[in-house]
Amino acid sequence: MMRTEPEIPDKRYFKIGDVSALAEVEPYVLRYWETEFPSIKPVRARTGQRLYRKKDVETVLKIKHLLYEKKFTIAGARKELQSGTETHKRAFNDVSLEEIKSELRSIKKILTGSCPTPSE
Repeated sequence: MMRTEPEIPDKRYFKIGDVSALAEVEPYVLRYWETEFPSIKPVRARTGQRLYRKKDVETVLKIKHLLYEKKFTIAGARKELQSGTETHKRAFNDVSLEEIKSELRSIKKILTGSCPTPSE
């Protein structure tokens, strides 16, 4: 099954509620992850409110994927993020590459007339 990430809006900063909605986790989960994953570093507004950058949101989505879908422990997910292993990156690239190959085969069939067109 392909991993589909939510589209991250093109904004400079995100409030905790925005990140919570994008990642589909409660705000208290994000606050906890901040204590466990040093790579999540929201800046603080003068009012003390957390402001996440796009990089932080991407990291949150990676953490959620590792914990909820790949079933990593907190320690395992932390290690995976810190090491930046090629295994994790390769797994996503392989899925994407297979999808691209499949799509290209479909296009090739359409262009060479090997399959019926929608109007037939």
